[in-house]
Amino acid sequence: MEIRGFEEGDWPRAWPFIELTIRAGDTFCYDPLQTEAQARDLWLVAPPGHVVVAVEGGRVIGTSNMYANRPGPGSHIASGNFMVAPEARGRGVGRALGEYLLDWARGRGFTGVQFNAVAASNTPALKLYEHLGFDAIGTVPGGFRHPALGPVGLHVMYRGLEESRGHPRRTPAPPPARR
Repeated sequence: MEIRGFEEGDWPRAWPFIELTIRAGDTFCYDPLQTEAQARDLWLVAPPGHVVVAVEGGRVIGTSNMYANRPGPGSHIASGNFMVAPEARGRGVGRALGEYLLDWARGRGFTGVQFNAVAASNTPALKLYEHLGFDAIGTVPGGFRHPALGPVGLHVMYRGLEESRGHPRRTPAPPPARR
């Protein structure tokens, strides 16, 4: 599997599983009735944000976007999203995308990564995020309307990029001394 930057021709290959995920309405706080154009505008974040795809055997099997969580005084914390094709789930694609996001955020000087809205019922995502060193730092009771379960909690998850849970912060080399 290769993770690489998003290219224009990737959208038609990613849209089928993005659409399935959005339409199900059971994991993301995205409007299940949004159009493809609306989903594309939402997913393809502009620079300095970044969008990648996971590719295996020429097939797009996952995608992630990453960006500053908030502007201005909150811009030192990153955020992002992952979607994996159903046939590729459970094979480490989400983990690879998550590790990529963490490395991307470190490399751009972010001090942490925050996921603003993780449905408490999304057990696979919660396990993945915990494995990557994230903690649920708060929960909005009933903040997510699951189509089958009704209202479930909506977690805010956070992972600092300094030494935490055995994940040391990668610091850039100091600038050369001036003479």
